[in-house]
Amino acid sequence: MFHNSVLLEEAINGLNINPNGVYVDATYGGGGHSREILNRLSVSGKLLAFDQDIDAHNNLISDSRLKLIKSNFKYLKNHLNYMKINKIDGLLADFGISSYQIDNENRGFSIRYDFELDMRMNRDQKKDAKHIINNYNEDTLQKIFKTYGEIKNYKKVVSKIISSRKLNRINTTNDLIKILEPFSKFNEKNTFFAKVFQAIRIEVNNEIEVIKDLLETSSRTLKSGGRLVCISYHSLEDRLVKRFIQYGNFNQEETSDVYGNKKNTFRKVGKIVTPSEFELKRNNRSRSAKLRIAEKV
Repeated sequence: MFHNSVLLEEAINGLNINPNGVYVDATYGGGGHSREILNRLSVSGKLLAFDQDIDAHNNLISDSRLKLIKSNFKYLKNHLNYMKINKIDGLLADFGISSYQIDNENRGFSIRYDFELDMRMNRDQKKDAKHIINNYNEDTLQKIFKTYGEIKNYKKVVSKIISSRKLNRINTTNDLIKILEPFSKFNEKNTFFAKVFQAIRIEVNNEIEVIKDLLETSSRTLKSGGRLVCISYHSLEDRLVKRFIQYGNFNQEETSDVYGNKKNTFRKVGKIVTPSEFELKRNNRSRSAKLRIAEKV
């Protein structure tokens, strides 16, 4: 069972849907956002949805206006070119891992189940969490835990992994948890391991780079007046979205035209949106969600 769609009404309203338009749901999942987009499209509207996880395709909505593509959303432009679609009216991306993936014990995403360290969203790819933990060198692992997990004692964590894997290969979630348990304070155990697993998952799926690819693609494929709607769940994702909307790049560099006038690709729409108290009670996993909306200039 995939999760309840986070910030559903707010996200769909943010798209400001043209009933005859062409829209993209970059992260189909359980189809909740896609279903609501379809509800607001006319018979001539179109929706392209992406999901590289084969399990998501079991949730296919039977609707001729929808094309669900088994692919990473970084290939969005390729598919638009193939379908001879030059511009789209709106793009929605929910960057969160689904409850289905977390709760599925054989995917290795969760600390609650003892299973092989996997964490691949696309199970056709070769690189998984086991490979990273057992083969990456010390410097690279330090960078991953520092940057993607924002773990304070990342050097000690990595040193323990390196010394432990010399004795025995680290294959399962419990293997890793037992090794790193001394670094987790009793009342912060879940938070600590959530950061550890987040860091590994981001590296397995190359999440930061594919988000950058999607945002850059949005600036080239959205029509003038088209909407970009992004839901992020941790500071790394949200920082990318915020900077891209404000500057059109990830370096916080102001760009200008030939006359020296500030040149913006997007215009921010409204303020950052977070879940209501009602939604938090209904779906506790939405607690870290942040929604940003922008319009192509």
